[in-house]
Amino acid sequence: MSVNSVFEALASQPRREILAYLSEQELTAGEIAARFEMSAPAISRHLSTLESAGLVSSERRGQYVIYRLNKDNLVNTITGFAFEICPTAGPLKRESRAMKKLAAKK
Repeated sequence: MSVNSVFEALASQPRREILAYLSEQELTAGEIAARFEMSAPAISRHLSTLESAGLVSSERRGQYVIYRLNKDNLVNTITGFAFEICPTAGPLKRESRAMKKLAAKK
């Protein structure tokens, strides 16, 4: 899983919608396809892209393939990217809150 593959996967509106659906519950490919006006092969390509990016995982259960969101991969990738761009934003905010609390106690 690379940062580039995650952002490429997120660049597509249908893939972001799929992620939103999967954030609520696990779904089969057919259940996902029923929510869109596109062909089953197109949905399959979107799911494949999301899976390759590490944002979605699948598990075969009998005749169905169940898809689920990999929340940790999504959050960790986006957070990691944000800290690369703004490396001091997170720690400074925590420090400034801590400093305000200390100052208020004095």
